[in-house]
Amino acid sequence: MRCSLLTFVGLLKTLAFFATVVPGITALVASFPANATEGYMQNAHGARSKALAGAGVANSTDATAASLNPAGLVNVENQVNVAVSIFHQDGGYYSGGSFGFNSPGQNDSTPGLLAIPNLAASWRVNWGFADVVAVTAYGNGGVNTHYKDIFNPNCPPGLSGVFCGGKLGVVMEQTFVSAAFAKQLAPGFSLGIAPIVARQTIKVDGIALFSGGSVDATNFSNKGTEDSWGYGARGGLEWKVAPHVTFGVAGNTRLMMESLDKYKGLFAPNGGFDIPATLQAGLAVQLRPDVTVMLDYKHIWFSTIAAVNNPSTNMAQFGAGNGPGFGLQDLDVYKVAFEWRTSIELMLRAGYSYNTAPLLSRDADLNILTLGTVQHHITGGLKYALTDHFDLELAAMYAPRASLSGTELGNPFRTVDISNSQVELTVGAVYRFGDHSAAVESLK
Repeated sequence: MRCSLLTFVGLLKTLAFFATVVPGITALVASFPANATEGYMQNAHGARSKALAGAGVANSTDATAASLNPAGLVNVENQVNVAVSIFHQDGGYYSGGSFGFNSPGQNDSTPGLLAIPNLAASWRVNWGFADVVAVTAYGNGGVNTHYKDIFNPNCPPGLSGVFCGGKLGVVMEQTFVSAAFAKQLAPGFSLGIAPIVARQTIKVDGIALFSGGSVDATNFSNKGTEDSWGYGARGGLEWKVAPHVTFGVAGNTRLMMESLDKYKGLFAPNGGFDIPATLQAGLAVQLRPDVTVMLDYKHIWFSTIAAVNNPSTNMAQFGAGNGPGFGLQDLDVYKVAFEWRTSIELMLRAGYSYNTAPLLSRDADLNILTLGTVQHHITGGLKYALTDHFDLELAAMYAPRASLSGTELGNPFRTVDISNSQVELTVGAVYRFGDHSAAVESLK
């Protein structure tokens, strides 16, 4: 059993190594932060999915299906997808009153603009166990906050910053590299699986003053960037249950990650920071030949990851199994989207998603570091065929400002209000290669 597991891990690490030598794959994706929209996870990957607010688990039409529902790859011709998203968040906190610990008044996080790439490619094959194979690399999620080293009248002499530890912020990135295999088992019914190699990096600054309450004060804050590798898998099915109705379901396992040793005194337990399992199910209904509506539901099990789910109010040492975390709750996400082909060249897209509250009031203070408050996402976009083989795609997302009020940790007489809004613009391209006419015919 152990030998089989090591062989499997070796296979996944070989895939990760292979991806690093494919021009622009892992090196490009891992070099940029991927910021949060659902908790700390992106709500979509690729230009089409972003325009649809992450809906479409039952309606795959491009190679990015590998990152949502690999079973849907059976509907996809030979192609390469490339997209880059420019992401901006406007967030910060307000702390009322002068008596307390945090820097009083309004303080804004200024991380600047972030670029988030997405890459995917698919090939139709005849391998017996697979009709289509794909490779993809994408940012799964992340956090990026930055507060300047400001004067704080509540700090001891000689200290400054929001938490009296100088500049404050978290940069966390999760990058997935995956190969996917899809097989049509019967007309209208397909399965898919996608082994995943994950790379996670994190850097935390500005909270050293709390290190006295840690199981390991020397590996707590201001330790530079630490990375870890891990593995898991995504799988799914797609089933055409009626002539104009398709059902899809897909999800990923919990991804088992190496411990973050430089921060084992901060994250519970002892630097553990796995990536939670997710599940998404949905329907795609073709209202007429040129209009499709998608309805999806998604669940994210943040409660299984102590580092992010433990309440910040836990009366234990940081880094212990029951030590303080960020209080991130399991999320239920509801998505609705539509596609309208207005002509042979032009496809219009729109979507909306809502997720339940990521945080509780008790955890507002510590989440000055994450600002994970967003719940609503309004999206739109288009695809325009420039030639028979080349499409241009655009997508935009707006997440209205969401706020959370609580009290300062250890000081119930002082309020803390955190808030955040997000905007994102995505530009993408699709290139179809090989025998295009034969591929299109095979999809009918």
